[in-house]
Amino acid sequence: MGPTLLEQLRQLSVVVADTGDLRAIEAHQPRDATTNPTLIGQAARLPEYAEVVDDALRWARRDAGAQATPAVVVARAVDRLAVEFGVRILKLIPGRVSTEVDSRLSFDSAATAARARALIAQYEAAGVGRERVLIKIAATWEGIGAAETLEREGIHCNLTLLFGLHQAIACAEAGVTLISPFVGRILDWHKQNTGRASYPPEEDPGVLSVSRIFGYLKHFEYETEIMGASFRNSGEICELAGCDLLTIAPSLLSELGSRHGALPRKLDPAQARRTPVDKIPMDRDTFDHMHKTDRMAKAKLAEGIDSFTRALVEVESLLAARLGGGA
Repeated sequence: MGPTLLEQLRQLSVVVADTGDLRAIEAHQPRDATTNPTLIGQAARLPEYAEVVDDALRWARRDAGAQATPAVVVARAVDRLAVEFGVRILKLIPGRVSTEVDSRLSFDSAATAARARALIAQYEAAGVGRERVLIKIAATWEGIGAAETLEREGIHCNLTLLFGLHQAIACAEAGVTLISPFVGRILDWHKQNTGRASYPPEEDPGVLSVSRIFGYLKHFEYETEIMGASFRNSGEICELAGCDLLTIAPSLLSELGSRHGALPRKLDPAQARRTPVDKIPMDRDTFDHMHKTDRMAKAKLAEGIDSFTRALVEVESLLAARLGGGA
């Protein structure tokens, strides 16, 4: 019958699990894993992870000391919960875990950098080296500036909510370790704004966006890794075979693991280096202009920050309820 699509994909791209569910990570054995407030919240609600939530609250009480009011404990427990899941995830994978900075800080470079340092300090106190952690930051101009500072300090970053070439170029020029250009959310926007009900995978606007980003960064030989993210279907994933990394939800990993057929490489760094591309000098004015004129990127970045913020508030509510219940 031959190898599955997932087995073939692993030969072309690094497969990353897009989940906070430890069972799913153990089952699919990815090299890396990514999390966000939504995924952490989903996992934290499962009964089998009650101990993880309680550990985060206990740590937050100790860390707050004399200031351990419920509000202070919950505020500190939010980041700790992400770290608790991250530490456990790293016991199951050989690579890195991505842990997200509070999305409410997306337009504050200094606050973002400070929160990132605090997250890394917690990981290191738990015996995890910073080389195994990617700090996820929204790809605003301020977020990219924070990432540039952190990278100089040896704190590696994953710039998320990336929808436009201007964001990718700014990240690459800032020396960011990894970017996560989104696919599915771009498709969502185009379906909503064009009236089209569907696109074939090779015409998928999200696939085309990531392919363009890949072509540009590889042509100019930036070291920034490119990780396609936010997939709606397996066709999108197959069209990006050859991308440096692909972060994939467990349901799609299972689908790819059960399907057979040929999976050719679609993205090739060598081909990208040979393909002519116009250089775009990037500064704040250029970034702002490109962002303003890219209606999709502007809308989806704002929507993504709002979505992650709502998810974070829900996690805070979960922790507050657990704390009030005597955890």
